[in-house]
Amino acid sequence: MRRQISISLLAALALAAVPGEGRGQSAAPNAASATARRPPAPTAAAAGEESKAAQLNNWTVGVVGGFFEGTFIRLAVELAKALDDGEKLRVLPIVSYGGNENINDLLYLKGVDIAITYTDTLGLYKKSGQVRNIEQRINYISELLVGELYVFARPEIKTLKDLHGKKVSLGIKGGSATTTGPILFERVGIRPEIIYISNTIALEKMKSGEVDAIVSTGGKPNDLFVKLKPEPGFHFLAVEWSDRFADYYLPCPLSHEDYPLLIPAGETVPTLCMQAVLAVYNFPRTSDRFRRVERFIEYYLERFDKLKQPSFQPKWREINLAANVPGWTRYWVATEKLAALGKIAANEGARPRNEHEARFQEFLSWREKQGKKP
Repeated sequence: MRRQISISLLAALALAAVPGEGRGQSAAPNAASATARRPPAPTAAAAGEESKAAQLNNWTVGVVGGFFEGTFIRLAVELAKALDDGEKLRVLPIVSYGGNENINDLLYLKGVDIAITYTDTLGLYKKSGQVRNIEQRINYISELLVGELYVFARPEIKTLKDLHGKKVSLGIKGGSATTTGPILFERVGIRPEIIYISNTIALEKMKSGEVDAIVSTGGKPNDLFVKLKPEPGFHFLAVEWSDRFADYYLPCPLSHEDYPLLIPAGETVPTLCMQAVLAVYNFPRTSDRFRRVERFIEYYLERFDKLKQPSFQPKWREINLAANVPGWTRYWVATEKLAALGKIAANEGARPRNEHEARFQEFLSWREKQGKKP
């Protein structure tokens, strides 16, 4: 989409530059003369502000979050609120298309140093083989929230199987649901008609029957559903966990306490959970960006308790900074800083535990949080 817009814009500019084309032929020479007479804007250096510009950029770290509807951009903003320290560190939250696109941004977009994404996204990139050595280029600092999968449907849609051939929105293209949704449908064995529009627009189209369901991801409480005015019969679909989801997902319930306007009292809806991570590009020690990222990691680990305060997203309180993330490599700087703080052994992360053992331990931890025994 963005490429199409760029091509259209270039075509328009090319047409405008062709002599004798368009309605503004006679005005073009005057416009060119006016442009020639207009002095260029002075640079910061020319204005005597070179040191101020350097100071501003010196300790700024770009954190790519997500679309304004989602949980990830809130986390990025809260990182800025908790860690900003004047001239010593500035965290710049960046609105993006979501967790899927965030990996791409971390790889290629200037100004992006850190990204928030889900673990299944890196798995999908690795499986596709489109990015060489991606597991070496992208590491993680710590786990983040455990996010839930939401499949929200019209009244006549009773089960996931009913979505076969139906119109389902995965939100804005590039968001986390554009990774998780197709994995879900493939493994359940259904083929919906996939569309990509914002969740707020898709919910309106559900009312008129133009859209049958939406797929969304995010940590509880998800603002999209907390603030949603109930519509008769609109409901969450059950997504039952099984071994076919064991590589990326864990089972978890949505309850009346989570969404009192959408789930009846005493009822729960089973769904899948996925682990989010604070991802970082593996900058070499000699790079300038490494210096800024190193300071961000120091602040993040040392001031993490700020993020557990009541004004922040409740999921911060569930994060274990020392937890291993299966399938990912912890950034060596984070490993050393955690060891210095006494949170993990010095060699933790350099040799990850057996992936199946790690996932099982995470599952037991999740059950414990839910008040259940193994």
